[in-house]
Amino acid sequence: MDSNVSSSSPSAPGRSLVSAKVVVAGGFGAGKTTLVTSVSEIPPVSTEAVMTEASEQHDDLSSTPDKVTTTVAMDFGRLTLEQELIMYMFGTPGQARFWFMWDDIVRGAVGAVIVVDSRRLADCFEAIDYFETNQSAPYIVALNRFDDQLPYTVDQIREALEINPEIPIVDFDARDRNSAGGVLKTLLRYALSRPREADPAA
Repeated sequence: MDSNVSSSSPSAPGRSLVSAKVVVAGGFGAGKTTLVTSVSEIPPVSTEAVMTEASEQHDDLSSTPDKVTTTVAMDFGRLTLEQELIMYMFGTPGQARFWFMWDDIVRGAVGAVIVVDSRRLADCFEAIDYFETNQSAPYIVALNRFDDQLPYTVDQIREALEINPEIPIVDFDARDRNSAGGVLKTLLRYALSRPREADPAA
């Protein structure tokens, strides 16, 4: 696949479009909404709500002091790759009080990107546990570079999060379209490389 992210365009004559659903998950303030917004070729649908004083009792704002909104349902965006594949992106809410919606959001997805703020590794533990348990949805880990740097190496983070060696871990800038698009392509490559589970109805 080309390293650049393609913009929306019609498929070539005689070629059919294939669609894929992917989930963008992770902890509070990790950069999920930013990723979806930066790569979506349509105006993204977002359920960002202004944070209130009540949120301060639930959400740790020490590493994100400038954050004034939060996702309360989901984000949605669309990206066309290689003029044949349409990717529909569904971003999950990061706060624990909204996790009851995750099962519905993840259902039918080919895989998930877990966005991680490496300054707050503990915030992604629950997301990783969720996808480790939900074996039907493969996942990769994407380390969002805040201030254009990572405080730890990929190997150190893999060890800290106890991520299996075969699961890709990539670093990226959620604000950059090509960087974020590269993360989604990595997920698709990984999902396609995994053996398909047998159809229980067969």
